[in-house]
Amino acid sequence: AVVSTQSTWEAVVSTQSTWEAVVSTQSTWEAVVSTQSTWEAVVSTQSTWDFYGPYDARDAVKGVEDELGIQILSYEMQVYSEEHDRFYSVNEVPEGVSPKKLSGTEVRKRLATGEDIPEWFSFGPVVNILRKANPPHSKKGFTIFFTGLSGSGKTTVANALQEKLMEIQDRAITMLDGDIVRQLLSSGLGFSRDDRQLNIKRIGYVSSLITKSGGAVIAAPIAPHEEARAWVRETVSQEGGFFLVHLQTPLETCEERDRKGLYKKAREGILKGMTGIDDPYEIPEVAELRIDTATSSIAQSVDTIVSYLAENGYVEGEAVAR
Repeated sequence: AVVSTQSTWEAVVSTQSTWEAVVSTQSTWEAVVSTQSTWEAVVSTQSTWDFYGPYDARDAVKGVEDELGIQILSYEMQVYSEEHDRFYSVNEVPEGVSPKKLSGTEVRKRLATGEDIPEWFSFGPVVNILRKANPPHSKKGFTIFFTGLSGSGKTTVANALQEKLMEIQDRAITMLDGDIVRQLLSSGLGFSRDDRQLNIKRIGYVSSLITKSGGAVIAAPIAPHEEARAWVRETVSQEGGFFLVHLQTPLETCEERDRKGLYKKAREGILKGMTGIDDPYEIPEVAELRIDTATSSIAQSVDTIVSYLAENGYVEGEAVAR
């Protein structure tokens, strides 16, 4: 309402005198962002935003209205009165009326879960358009992205997870195993840091396309670098669900398994660039799930992942229970 049109914007900052009325004095500036600590309290972390209420910013500006020399026009939340079949500003609700309201957060949650959005809130055709643009999680594609050392159980758990998902939901499932991708999609790449990151980005790009089309992807590369994993998360999350599962199985356990004999060759100096031995594995800073397959069985690991998908609305809880 304040800056929606060019004319409104010009009414606020078109003249030097208006600008001077806003920031001409040090005291005015200090009233807004006077100290570094104040600034850090506002924008330093995402979690900080949850500290402030929905009207705190407005009230702060209203508090310096006289000093700014600008009349602040605020917009109050609109609530619905079923008795009167009309909306009221929250501060003008008649006495004895029990108003109904839906916040933007609540509307987004209902769109994500498929819950009902009442007719009083918006017109039916508008809600239908919102639902098409924001389908519930149960209708969206998603990617399960495993990461972990060789021998941590990625392929084993991924195969078991694929079988379980085929039983409980209807999306087509695409498996992107690290070894198979290396043979086909990334056959021309080596094992330098740049090539490894490009390999993961290729997996992420393919995953995003499948996710966008409503499919389910299970990717199981080693993916040792945080930068590449972050790129994949950002790319896929724009199209649907993304869940990074870190198989944090200890190196000792992975070496004991060593089905391919890679660790033995690396220890003997025959194989160079082995992740976890002479090439670092960067532990994920953010992961939806962390599972140790040394203590969690295949069935338990799959149940953990499927339960997480159900909690977030990507598969039906009733199907999981069966």
